[in-house]
Amino acid sequence: MVKKAVLAGACLYTAGALAQGTCGDILVPRNPAPVVANGWQAQLVAGGLTKPRSIQFDEAGALLVVESGKGISRHRFTDNGGTCLHANHSHMLVELQGLNHGLALSNEGDILYASTAESVLAWSYNARGGAVTLQPRTLVANMSNNDLVTRTLLISEKVQGKLIVSRGSAEANRDRAAVLSSGLSQIRVFDITNRSDSESPYNFNTDGDVLGWGLRNSVGVAEHPRTGGIYAVENSVDGVTRNGQDIRENNPGEELNFFGYLDETVNVNASANNNYGYPHCFAVWDPSEIPDGDGLGVGKQFAVEENSSLTDETCESDYVAPRLTFPAHYAPIDLKFSTGGETGYITFRGSCRSFLHNILLVPVASIAFNAATGEPVASADSRGALRDIITNVDNTQCPDKCFRPVGLAIDSKGRIWFSSDSTGEIYVLQRTGENSEGKFVLPEGGQNGDGSGTNNGNGDSAASTVFGWETRVLGWTALVGLGAWLMAV
Repeated sequence: MVKKAVLAGACLYTAGALAQGTCGDILVPRNPAPVVANGWQAQLVAGGLTKPRSIQFDEAGALLVVESGKGISRHRFTDNGGTCLHANHSHMLVELQGLNHGLALSNEGDILYASTAESVLAWSYNARGGAVTLQPRTLVANMSNNDLVTRTLLISEKVQGKLIVSRGSAEANRDRAAVLSSGLSQIRVFDITNRSDSESPYNFNTDGDVLGWGLRNSVGVAEHPRTGGIYAVENSVDGVTRNGQDIRENNPGEELNFFGYLDETVNVNASANNNYGYPHCFAVWDPSEIPDGDGLGVGKQFAVEENSSLTDETCESDYVAPRLTFPAHYAPIDLKFSTGGETGYITFRGSCRSFLHNILLVPVASIAFNAATGEPVASADSRGALRDIITNVDNTQCPDKCFRPVGLAIDSKGRIWFSSDSTGEIYVLQRTGENSEGKFVLPEGGQNGDGSGTNNGNGDSAASTVFGWETRVLGWTALVGLGAWLMAV
């Protein structure tokens, strides 16, 4: 049960300065309160949920939450400004145990989409009344596999009537991902314009346009609000060996991939080279740990087992490299853009397979984008593109005693909301206007693409410490110096 505490003069957590005004009763997180970067404030606004995953606001301003294994809940809040919000009404909108992650609303907001491991389902939805039709219809089917079972959904705002569905790999048989007709490890686009209830569901394996394949598990998918470019964050594979040598601790890296546009000027099937490498080629994060890796740099594709038909050179020439690469085992889950397109926000849930990377993990971070071009500001070989926003006070307690963020949503005031499935909580974040982006720097130095290691203002820096924020947690000031924990990656 989530506890409450009364605080005078502050919202739940701030960094660098206290928030203005009194927020009243504040929910207390079930684990030690998170730490926010300078220039941000945060508050826990909901708790006691069942594995909350994707979240989205409806046309009436209510927050919809997929509770994995339970259904979809709907939450209304009293908004007192800033991060001072209090839940005033919550109810289960859909009760269906098979729902586990995906959530989307039609362009008009009157159709609700959600996913099971097998299907994409659709309900007629009344946002003002907070109700759906009793029975859903199946829109996309034939997606079952036993391993990676989330099916991320995205409705395009730029090209209306397009539904994007991401489906992961079957880990027990990775080689099937190399067969296009398997439907595994793919992102597909479906035209749902004027699709009637009487029509048969789309077959994921054979219908729709293939936006990208060779993708182990692209859980977070987003559309740039100005250009319409489609991006996704990729969870790469664990336990990799290279030519028989174990390189699993720091390679391969997680990925930010770019897939082009959905407008009529781009045919998503026009290029035969929309394969991103899985299960044969992966992105380099730490070149120094890859044997026989001459010429490999951050973000380059490498072959896990080189042979006469598969080499690092064929990985580079035949597959699409990521636009950015992140540390191994960070497990990016969601991606959302700011309204103006100048920032991308990412949740990193973290992997249970790496104690070291759990220590280094920044669960919610941002990336600077060029709003006009829709491109990340950092170069493709950057090791310092991420900027910290909020983290656990002690990541050594992960994964059992920490928040692990999943879904992201941005409300009409530009505030960032995220869910934590491990703790059953929802948080809201807001910039306070001072030092509005913290710098995320790797302990090795995070050199720029040219190896200079100088700070170019794009998030790249050669400093050797990561955190050191003056943080107010539950009204108390604490200096958190996680930099002392860090070791060479």
